[in-house]
Amino acid sequence: MTQTRGVTIVVHRDGDLNSRQFHLPYLVFEVGKWGAALVAVLVILFFAFAGPIARQAARAPMLDREVLRLKTENGRVQELAAALNRAEANYQELRQMLGIKAPPVAGRAGSAGASAPVGELMRAVAIAVRPPGIAPRYEVGPSRPGHWPLDVAGFVTRGQVRPGDAGEAHPGVDIAVPLGTPVRAAGGGTVEAAGTDPDYGYFVLLRHPDGYESMYGHASRLLVREGDEVAAGQVIALSGNTGRSTAPHLHFEIRREGRSLDPLTLVKEGT
Repeated sequence: MTQTRGVTIVVHRDGDLNSRQFHLPYLVFEVGKWGAALVAVLVILFFAFAGPIARQAARAPMLDREVLRLKTENGRVQELAAALNRAEANYQELRQMLGIKAPPVAGRAGSAGASAPVGELMRAVAIAVRPPGIAPRYEVGPSRPGHWPLDVAGFVTRGQVRPGDAGEAHPGVDIAVPLGTPVRAAGGGTVEAAGTDPDYGYFVLLRHPDGYESMYGHASRLLVREGDEVAAGQVIALSGNTGRSTAPHLHFEIRREGRSLDPLTLVKEGT
């Protein structure tokens, strides 16, 4: 008889005179060998993929807490911005009621027809709302963009590059300001878009009457949503360094009928 080709496994226990032999067909041995190799590979793959998944699952509660913290902080910032806008509106109404065209200057009692106590009140309100000496009169309702979008003194680091110039296209101006500076609407209008862009980062685009639009880019936080009605001078965002930006600044654009205009010909700092 021809013996079937296979594999013999001998098992010998220490101290035992007898040995056990197990004869396996070669096909069964090969299947067992490759089956063991497959199981080993599956185990390795399981631990290789399960490790990152387990780490991500462990991070999920931390991320949820961070999102909740950011939502709470964003709510507080929006409340502060709303309070600032209300204070400024009350300040403008008070100026109109008193018939004062500019805040009283310190040391000139009774200036602009106001008594000394009223003058002190006006100075206190002016300091609380904006830096002394900057007091623009904002329009009520929709209006063309005609106001500087910042309270602090900014430094224009880059102007408009017109199409066809040797430099890359740059439809607005860049104004260097500290991170978190309030950004105000240059005119009254509607929020046409508010979100994020690879180049402009967090941005707000406002639609104004007569085909005008104004855009504010590289913000660190947005305080309005698409569809919101905003008044001229309302705080709509906080300046930042998001998008394609190398330092904190505000990118400010004004457009009309889709064509970019030079903002410096329409608005001046302090107006």
